[in-house]
Amino acid sequence: MTDHDQVLDAFRHQVKSWLQTNFPPDLKDKGMQMLKGDVRGKLSGDAEIWRGRLAEAGWGAPTWPLEYGGGGLNHEQAKVLNEEMQLAGAFNPIPIQAGMGITMVGPTILEYGTQDQKSRHLPGITSGLIRWCLGYSEPNAGSDLASLSTKAEDQGDCWVVNGQKVWTSGADISEWCGALVRTDPTVKKRDGISLLMLKMDQPGIETRPIKLIAGASPFCETFFDNARAEKNDLLGDLNDGWSVGKRLLQHERASQTGNRMTGVKSEPLQAIAKRYVGTTAEGALADPDLRIRLANHLMDARAHGLTISRIAAEARGNVEVTAAASILKNSATGVAQTQAELTLELMGMRGLGWEGEGFEAAELANVRTWLSGKAMSIYGGSFEVQNNIISKNILGLPETTQKG
Repeated sequence: MTDHDQVLDAFRHQVKSWLQTNFPPDLKDKGMQMLKGDVRGKLSGDAEIWRGRLAEAGWGAPTWPLEYGGGGLNHEQAKVLNEEMQLAGAFNPIPIQAGMGITMVGPTILEYGTQDQKSRHLPGITSGLIRWCLGYSEPNAGSDLASLSTKAEDQGDCWVVNGQKVWTSGADISEWCGALVRTDPTVKKRDGISLLMLKMDQPGIETRPIKLIAGASPFCETFFDNARAEKNDLLGDLNDGWSVGKRLLQHERASQTGNRMTGVKSEPLQAIAKRYVGTTAEGALADPDLRIRLANHLMDARAHGLTISRIAAEARGNVEVTAAASILKNSATGVAQTQAELTLELMGMRGLGWEGEGFEAAELANVRTWLSGKAMSIYGGSFEVQNNIISKNILGLPETTQKG
């Protein structure tokens, strides 16, 4: 065993011992139930105790710097932590409680923020006590985000923001919002945008939830009517918000690759198939066509996971977020949507229930997963937008969209 392996092995023993001491036994294997349930409120009971212990150890955001409440771990150590949490039936609720904080806003503040901004904002994110949302899309600025019209005017001691955002996930329960706003209307549309951080609890901000076909929805319309943002909460340079905003979207796509380390386990699809469809005397699925399609999906899922691991390994522990996140985002979308479709098919009539005692909780949850999963092709930049990024930034094909 090399010195490197010995260090990782010692860390694994440390994690195992810490989990045995700190993870509440009553929460074992309940992560999927909690993280797929109503995650819009604050935690309570053992779940809140567990959040606090994770935050104190810095393992809610394991790879973030120690000085901002992170764990200071490298990606190999974070992988070990995730593996041991899965084995213990534990999970990490902090990325969910922080909203867009851990996956998007926080990494962008780490890159573009001032020392003051990092010190003020990051500890609340790593603890899971402060939830963030993002004000990007507008009614007339979706995929063409550069057409946004929400404006911020310099009033000397603050910025005053007016306009509307839409599809703002968690806006009604967030304490802070990172919003792209127009700060110079006289230049090309991509050149006059800035990214501001605003407190949500103020008279100038109104949120209206949007109900989706899947039932519960995180989305809101958000209205700014002379909302105030402090001058020291401009993230990055004035009028350079397009660069900052694109970088944040890369972090978003990276978080949508299916590699979020929450420690949550789910039942293997092949086990679900055998339980609902039945097997032959040899133990194979009774439906040969379904067997082939299931095998193809499992290979796609495995290939996707191995690609994520390869990218991390090639980065030698210093994982960079690049345009490759667009490939992984589209790949993750295909894998997730196919899994939901197959699961629905496997369950048969039991996979079509919406409510009632005649259905198991997992059956009802999958219907909602199947419906909400349709949005994966759109949010975080649509499937087609990702293909454009792949064609230009990875394959080097010419620009075919209109520049603004």
